[in-house]
Amino acid sequence: MAFAETQLRIFMKQIIVLLVLLAAGRGYAQTAAASTNSTPANRILMIDVSSMPVAAGKATLTIGALQRVNGVYSGDYKIKVFPYFLKNEKGTLAIVVSDESLAKINQGKVVAIIGIATTSGAGGRSRHIDATATPADINRGTIKLWFTTTGNRKMVFAPAYHFAGNVTTLVLAQMAETKP
Repeated sequence: MAFAETQLRIFMKQIIVLLVLLAAGRGYAQTAAASTNSTPANRILMIDVSSMPVAAGKATLTIGALQRVNGVYSGDYKIKVFPYFLKNEKGTLAIVVSDESLAKINQGKVVAIIGIATTSGAGGRSRHIDATATPADINRGTIKLWFTTTGNRKMVFAPAYHFAGNVTTLVLAQMAETKP
């Protein structure tokens, strides 16, 4: 009987989450219909893995899905430096993309943006990031990121980016992957 109760609770939680997400999606659809901008501002930003050479090795930048709230795309990042593993870092990334900048990107215009990378753990450091987004179309393009490191050295990465639906779409996709 305990197994059936557990399954029922899981099912009820999924139904509640689904109803909340559907209600949020309905509210979003009504807001989007009233908006003059044809693309939603709350799409998830996905940035591809990118690497650059370092002395006798390679630095690889991995950025998780970035969600936009109040004009700032934020999420997790990590940099792995091979063979200098002591130079590895991870933390949070915040890239400021105003509504005006996002509109320019949607129009296919190159946009300069800024951000901050903050390392996690004890003694977390913050570093300034400069970036240039070059759209290929309304859903994808390339972004060039300049991280300033200790000693005023710059690490430059130039990955591709694309937009993936909105938060509701992302959560529904994750729920579909984790069926009980």
